[in-house]
Amino acid sequence: MILTFLLLLLFSNGLSNRPDTSILYSRIGILIVFYSLISSYTTLYITYLEKGIGLYGGLFNISAITQIFQIFILIVCGIILLMTAFYPRKKYIGDSNTMIDVLFKKVKEYTNIINKVSEQFTLIEYALIIIFVISGATLLLASGDLGSIYLCIELQSFSLYIISSMHRNSESSTGSALTYFLLGGLSSCFILLGIGLIYANSGLTNLDGIYSIISDSEKYVDYSTWYMHSYIFYSLLLISVGFLFKIAAAPFHWWSPDVYDGVPTIVTTFIAILGKIAILVLLLELVQYSSCLLQSTIQYYSWTTSLSISCFLSLVIGTILGLTQTRIKRLLAYSTISHVGFMLLALIVHNIDSYQAYIFYIIQYIITNLNAFLIVIAIGFSLYLYYTNISEYNNLQEKNNSPIQLISQLKGYFSINPILALCLVITMFSFIGLPPLVGFFGKQMVLTTALDNNKVILVLVGVLTSVIGAVYYLTVIKTIYFDNSQYEKTYMYIDISLSNIYSITLSIINLGIISFIFMPNEILNLCNLLSIITFSIS
Repeated sequence: MILTFLLLLLFSNGLSNRPDTSILYSRIGILIVFYSLISSYTTLYITYLEKGIGLYGGLFNISAITQIFQIFILIVCGIILLMTAFYPRKKYIGDSNTMIDVLFKKVKEYTNIINKVSEQFTLIEYALIIIFVISGATLLLASGDLGSIYLCIELQSFSLYIISSMHRNSESSTGSALTYFLLGGLSSCFILLGIGLIYANSGLTNLDGIYSIISDSEKYVDYSTWYMHSYIFYSLLLISVGFLFKIAAAPFHWWSPDVYDGVPTIVTTFIAILGKIAILVLLLELVQYSSCLLQSTIQYYSWTTSLSISCFLSLVIGTILGLTQTRIKRLLAYSTISHVGFMLLALIVHNIDSYQAYIFYIIQYIITNLNAFLIVIAIGFSLYLYYTNISEYNNLQEKNNSPIQLISQLKGYFSINPILALCLVITMFSFIGLPPLVGFFGKQMVLTTALDNNKVILVLVGVLTSVIGAVYYLTVIKTIYFDNSQYEKTYMYIDISLSNIYSITLSIINLGIISFIFMPNEILNLCNLLSIITFSIS
């Protein structure tokens, strides 16, 4: 269904030269996502979905967990498209409600769009590339063959590379996109090399056949008489390195702060969230079905060792380096690295409770991170009402694409817009893991599960890094509430009007973060069922 709409969008790109075409295409993209969401939801009622359904000779396998996360991806994409489909409007001092104003309301709304002459209003391919990202991510979730996995990863990755470089007049954006492309290509080489080693030595690309080899590996003592098992372990090591690179887990994280900071904030949202969801779910499947390697006595390779090292480094590096950041998106990048460390901690335990914690942590991380970027973008819109004489702020590059770049730009923002300031503070407290917010329950589930399975050292590291990491989140809160504002209001406009749907979306997400403690059963039961299904099919 998505591919059909994709072709229609592709052919219709050249049929209109209206200056607001990009907004219209983003709204069409939202309709496509909504229709695909309904179609995906109806598949949940298929009787044998919990056992898994193979398609196209095993290239794709549909299960409950793939469909649930496909729905989740579509919801997230629809929310992110709201940022470009419904721009805020400027209200001038002379605005009134006369008959002429009513008659020309639509013209007036269009001419009052913030930054109407900006480059983003000429990017009519934006929604089209987003549909490509959705296609790659949803197909990757259901991939059951190494070939389809690689192709879907590249479809998703190349779409993100294109989005990152679409602002061609931006030096920082194109530079960051080039960095993302080169290092992303390097990680794809690791994945392809691992796939090549498996195929060269086994003749298999189907995951079911590979899982069978892995599960029987310890039954054979004389490897030379049947199969050179070392290639399986080295291949999985290379593939896991490529996946850890894609999700910005340490020590393969160095690209993410530069890319997050250089590309426009809306694009950063896609890279930080959509670039990780499908790969995290696929990593869960790989670890689950090759579970014998978690406790393997074979000398070549162990999932536990590699994931534990990456978990430890992600927790430490994401926390320590985050303390030195002065730019908001670089801080969010190191925050993401730290959160990936918690996800890996849940992944290495290997039981039903840990998989439940892993799935829940992914969901709460995506919701909270999405909320943070939505608020940062909304704050940037609201500051069009204000001006400052500070040259550091006025001389920032790419202010149109990323209005909020420095943490110091948030000084005294509570006095400007108390509601948005409160929403950002709620998000920061959730990142810290402060009860009763949803972030607390995510960390509590991961740490409890790991402690029950004797991962004492990693649990101590997780607790310590959570406490230390609270410092840079509290720094943002202190900047918002206790520093003096350095902005003065301009008298050209009386208000910046966020669209109703944007405001409602922000309100619902923040309400969900706050009120999770009062209605946790639905999402916890969902995570529990998905973990049981994942654990039982292996």
